[in-house]
Amino acid sequence: MEPIQRRSLVDTVVDRLHTEITSGSWPVGSRIPTEAELTEQLGVSRPSVREAVRSIVQLGLLETRQGDGTYVVADDPTEVALRRTIDVADAREVLTVRRALDVLAAREAATNHDAVDLAVLRDALAGRRAAIRAQDAEAFADHDVAFHLGVAAASHNRLLVGLYTSFDASLRHSVASNSCLSNNSDPNTADLHEALFRAIERADVDAASAAAVGVLDQSEQSLDG
Repeated sequence: MEPIQRRSLVDTVVDRLHTEITSGSWPVGSRIPTEAELTEQLGVSRPSVREAVRSIVQLGLLETRQGDGTYVVADDPTEVALRRTIDVADAREVLTVRRALDVLAAREAATNHDAVDLAVLRDALAGRRAAIRAQDAEAFADHDVAFHLGVAAASHNRLLVGLYTSFDASLRHSVASNSCLSNNSDPNTADLHEALFRAIERADVDAASAAAVGVLDQSEQSLDG
């Protein structure tokens, strides 16, 4: 069994690295200092630094890239854990949870949106329509996800936004795997997103809820197709 003193030292280094990430000192996408640099900065041994970095990698906040260094890939371990849970969840389970979140987001967006939120949603819808015309699946996924995340952001509820952001990967996967591009070539399907936007724009809470449910109903139907 490892000596307590060494374990405590590694834990201290883990805490320091975690703080650098969550505080924004090391933003997502940045490369952290090298092992040698961290050893010097923290005044600890290389094995302690190596073990601490490995722990943060296992949390999902850091990613080691062979020959290129170690990068920050996330800054919230809770969000990472939720993403991992979502990744292995059944598609119908994800839709069930999304149904609750989407309706809440739509209702809150209808109540709390501002002009900036509406502009973001308009841009996402315009990009979505252009992608449908061009039959560009990748662009469609980008704009479709941006629209739904934009609805959540328009709620101005930080907790809701954080939870919904965790569904980003599953949203993108559902758009690709359920042939949403071809389904949305039908004007009636595309109009549900337009209807959701219009309901939010006019602050119609009930209509926003209904439109959000309709969008998810179509997603669920695509699973049966």
